[in-house]
Amino acid sequence: MKRSGTRWLRGIMDDYLPPALRDARWFMSGPARLILGSQARTILDFKDRAPTMTHEEFTATYRAVREVEHDRATDLNEGSLRSILRSLVPGSVLEIGCGGGHLASLMSATHEVTACDIVVSPELPARHPNVRFLEARFEDLPAAAASFDNVVSTHTLEHVIDLQAAVREMRRVCRRRLILVVPRQRPYRYTFDLHLHFFPYRHSLLLPLAPPKAFTLEEVGGDWVYTEDVETSAGVEAPSALTLPERDELA
Repeated sequence: MKRSGTRWLRGIMDDYLPPALRDARWFMSGPARLILGSQARTILDFKDRAPTMTHEEFTATYRAVREVEHDRATDLNEGSLRSILRSLVPGSVLEIGCGGGHLASLMSATHEVTACDIVVSPELPARHPNVRFLEARFEDLPAAAASFDNVVSTHTLEHVIDLQAAVREMRRVCRRRLILVVPRQRPYRYTFDLHLHFFPYRHSLLLPLAPPKAFTLEEVGGDWVYTEDVETSAGVEAPSALTLPERDELA
């Protein structure tokens, strides 16, 4: 299903169904089985289980639900894609939460790109040879401070357990420009995704981010697109080498 279709369906369910129905498991179980198949229970139970999961259990859940992932190149709409590409500053890029590598591949046409996710499909390095892939925890990135000129993360913050820790790590490894995209979505207990955080309003995103003075935030096609100029601590120089795996380690 195209992104526009899923946005329309989510809008109908979230905005027009009575909350008593929208948050009732007996009501949501039928559509979930239809849409999610064998992984319906795993996804419906995820929000209750995630806070006490180990990293291994959390990662295993994402591996298990691959079979119901949407058959599309990216969750980003065209407007958000264009906004990201024109907001990049010259230099290196780290994409956090790269998914199938579509955005990373686009950025690699003009930038040196490293892309990470908690689960990286084995075929991605061959499919996108100009991108360096690695598996990593978003709350504990294997890179030195101020390693990348750009840090980009799209449709990822809604998935992490410790939102503020993930944001601290993104700022730590970023030297110049931080770009974040999250869906504008209402919070419900049962959703057809593995989202743990929801950002229906501007303040829903800005409060946990605690942005500096130099930032922009706009809604683009149902997404929040946030751009920040990171103020690198005085005396911190760009590292001469990154503590990252070799390019072919995941091949």
